[in-house]
Amino acid sequence: MTNRFPIVIAAVLLPFGAAAQQHFPKQIAAGNYSGICHIGAGRYAVVNDKSEEDGFSVFNIETDTVKGRITAIADEGFRSSGQPNRDGEGICYCPATNTVFISGEKDNEVLEYTLEGQLTGRRLEMPPHFAKANKNFGLESLAYDSTRQLFFTTTERPLPGDSLLRIQTFGNDLKPRCQYLYSPDAPISRKHFHGVAELCALPDGRLLVLERQIKVPRLKIGASTVIRIYEVQPAEDEKLQKRLLLQFKTRLNLFSRKFANYEGMCHLGGHKLLLIADSQNQSKGILRDWFKTVPLAP
Repeated sequence: MTNRFPIVIAAVLLPFGAAAQQHFPKQIAAGNYSGICHIGAGRYAVVNDKSEEDGFSVFNIETDTVKGRITAIADEGFRSSGQPNRDGEGICYCPATNTVFISGEKDNEVLEYTLEGQLTGRRLEMPPHFAKANKNFGLESLAYDSTRQLFFTTTERPLPGDSLLRIQTFGNDLKPRCQYLYSPDAPISRKHFHGVAELCALPDGRLLVLERQIKVPRLKIGASTVIRIYEVQPAEDEKLQKRLLLQFKTRLNLFSRKFANYEGMCHLGGHKLLLIADSQNQSKGILRDWFKTVPLAP
C-alpha cells in the first residue's frame, strides 16, 4: 500500500517466547520493505514498495533453529526489471518455474519475474472485478502453496460494493480457480486505519492472514497498532471461518524507538514465521527496518 502515515509503530513481544525484533543497519539498506518469500538455501526475495525501479532484492538470512533469532544477514543486491515501480507489495516463489511473482497495488496485477528480476511476460489472469480495487487498498498480499500448487491473493480492503474480501486462487497455469470470502475485522475505532496486509500458505494446508489496525494521534505520542494473524482452511466452503492464531499490540512512547510496521510475512520453516517491517526508508532517522521471527502454533 501507499502508506499515508508519517510514522509507524513499536513492537512488543509476542506470546509463546517469540524472538525480539532485530535490525541490521550495516548490512541492509534503508527501505520500504513490504513483502518477503523464501527462494531456497537461506535466500529470500524482498519487495520494496518505493524502490526506484520495479523488481526485488535478495537477502541471505541465517537463523538459530532453536531460538529462531537471525544470526547473520547479507544483502545480495537489487534485481531490477528496468520498469517503473508499480508499488510492489506481495511476493511469492513458485518452485515449478523457479520464478517469483509480485503483486502491484498501482496496477492491481500480479506479474512473473525471473530470479534475475526480468519480467517473463506472464501474469495471473485476474478476474475483471479486481480492476475495481482502490489503488490505495488493492492487491497488498500474495502467497503460493507448493503442496496444492495454488497462488493466493486478495485486496487490502473489500472491493467497492462488497462487504467481504475475495481471496482468489490460481493454478500453475495462472488461470483463476476457487474464490473464497473472508470477513475482515471491523475497525477498532474511526481513528484506526485497518486492512489485510499479507497472506502466507503453510505446507499443512492452512492459510494465514495478517490483519493490522493503526492509530496515529495528531501529536504521534500514544500511536498504536494491533497486529492479528488468523488461520483459515480453504476447502469446499465459499466463506472461510477464521481462527485467531496470535496477536500483539505495538505502541509509540517517549522511551522507545523500536517502531515497526510489519507488512511482509513468510514461512521460516518448521513452526516459525518471519516478519519484515516497512520503515518508510527509516523515516526521520527514527524508524528501522525490523525483522522478527515468531513461533507458529501447530
